[in-house]
Amino acid sequence: MSVSLIDRVRHRLVMDGVSPTAATVADALRSEQQVLGSGALLNLVDRLCSEMLGAGPLDALLALPGITDVLVNGPGQVLIDRGQGLELTDVRFESDDIVRRLAQRMAAVAGRRLDDAAPWVDARLPDGTRLHAVLAPLSRPGTVISLRVPARVVYSIDDLAALGMFAGGAEQPVRSIARARASFVVTGGTGSGKTTVLAAMLGLVDPHERLVLVEDSTELRPDHPHVVGLEARPPNVEGAGGVTVRDLVRQALRMRPDRLVVGEVRGHEVVDLLAALNTGHEGGCGTVHANSAVDVPARFEALGVAAGLPRDAVHSQLAAGLDLVIHLDRDSRGVRRVREIAVLVGRDGWVQAVTALTFDTESLAVSGPGIEAFRALVS
Repeated sequence: MSVSLIDRVRHRLVMDGVSPTAATVADALRSEQQVLGSGALLNLVDRLCSEMLGAGPLDALLALPGITDVLVNGPGQVLIDRGQGLELTDVRFESDDIVRRLAQRMAAVAGRRLDDAAPWVDARLPDGTRLHAVLAPLSRPGTVISLRVPARVVYSIDDLAALGMFAGGAEQPVRSIARARASFVVTGGTGSGKTTVLAAMLGLVDPHERLVLVEDSTELRPDHPHVVGLEARPPNVEGAGGVTVRDLVRQALRMRPDRLVVGEVRGHEVVDLLAALNTGHEGGCGTVHANSAVDVPARFEALGVAAGLPRDAVHSQLAAGLDLVIHLDRDSRGVRRVREIAVLVGRDGWVQAVTALTFDTESLAVSGPGIEAFRALVS
């Protein structure tokens, strides 16, 4: 069957506003003066369903066990990540126009616009998959699609230990932090496992405590009996109706949280989070992108100043409200692990991250100058 015929059938279905079924596809084929056998017709229906309602040729990749990311770099390169680093797949597209149409269709499903006037999109699909796309020619070697797949399985601390996340004796210190009332952030680069570790730690929190989760896109699904989730919403195509993480942090403070959790601190919501951690909300936590634990105060400073807080105010609130940093990294093989735990200490009006424990795969934990402060926080 020719590609042009499939395109014409797809176009007729779109113009008629109907979903691809055996009846609607057969009607469209008759309009094109074409007839197919029952087997070929059902195959065409499956293909059109995948292209018009799913992710086209990416559906099979998204269904793979353990998949975390599917990345399309133009028509000639599709990669996946199953937790062991990027892998090149055999999936290819016939042209960049097909990649572009796929990106636009997924954006439309998420209620977002993607065209030459708005050439990029960041949205969540109905199944929770995070979509980011940039249209060519802004991107090379063609339209780029990035799909972040939500975890299908909620990992426990035991599960992560079995996967090697806590090599070098990191498991018990992490458990201690989860059960204590200390405030902490999990840091690391993109894809280092921050959300996975945070969700596992929240599963250890006392079941009588109320967790209120605020996220830009729902990813945290802790195994805990009392969880309330709030999810931000982007503006619609008219630019109205948007709800920011900062808006939701303010609402969460009125919902009697025992633990306020911000899935990812990356914008102006840092102001309200710091305020919350300084008004009696113990045990607050979240994730932050950072290259190392030492960089965390500078990261908060940059976010706070961008949101309008004076530099000294950021440091004073950080010193009073946040206690610990758990830093993750990802080695050259793609293996994620806890690398360091640090305590935040105020000195001369500025906050520093002081190493308490570092973890190596070849030996047990190595204590740093912040070890006594760490023991005091989790005892």
